Amino acid sequence: MIALLTVALVSYLIGSIPSGYIAGRIAGVDIRKVGSGNIGATNVTRALGKKYGYPVFAADFSKGLVSVFIASRIALRLDTVESTALLEIVAAVCCVLGNAFPVWLGFRGGKGVAVSAGLLFGMMPWAGLIAILVWIATFYLTRYVSLASIIAALTMPLTVLALLHFKRMTEWSFLYVSICLTAFVILRHRSNISRLFHGTEERFSKNGN
Repeated sequence: MIALLTVALVSYLIGSIPSGYIAGRIAGVDIRKVGSGNIGATNVTRALGKKYGYPVFAADFSKGLVSVFIASRIALRLDTVESTALLEIVAAVCCVLGNAFPVWLGFRGGKGVAVSAGLLFGMMPWAGLIAILVWIATFYLTRYVSLASIIAALTMPLTVLALLHFKRMTEWSFLYVSICLTAFVILRHRSNISRLFHGTEERFSKNGN
């Protein structure tokens, strides 16, 4: 129980580090008052450019990786195979919640895409790699960050299911985690989905703005 609570708290705190807000402050602006008002890498890139947006994405991605790594290290100390999957799942859930609802910013955070990618890559490298490739391909073809994020999220459980079917992984609980992450990412993109349907969603231009 202590291990679960420790992983939950540490993962939430890691996820709640407001990378985009910090980048904005370094640039001299409150990113919550610019563009869409979101503290994620997309809004930071639009408002401040790649110089700030790319490091924010890397930082958010790393939060997912670090949370899973810490959970796996704690599980090794417990020396039980079952605890590894459980602690990694707890880390994933709490890290995403920390990113979306950071206590430091009044529980108004990002959409969890970069963090989810990092978590997925840490827990299921092949599934994470495929999701990232799908995101890149969709974005390259459409120039919509939101659509790329949604499509990549939808591929997560399908990819995990395929990996389980072909015995490339054996932990079925990870399938349920991927479904939850997908649902969460889509839920956080409700306004983007509405704009996509109405043709008002903003694309990224070739120069990254």
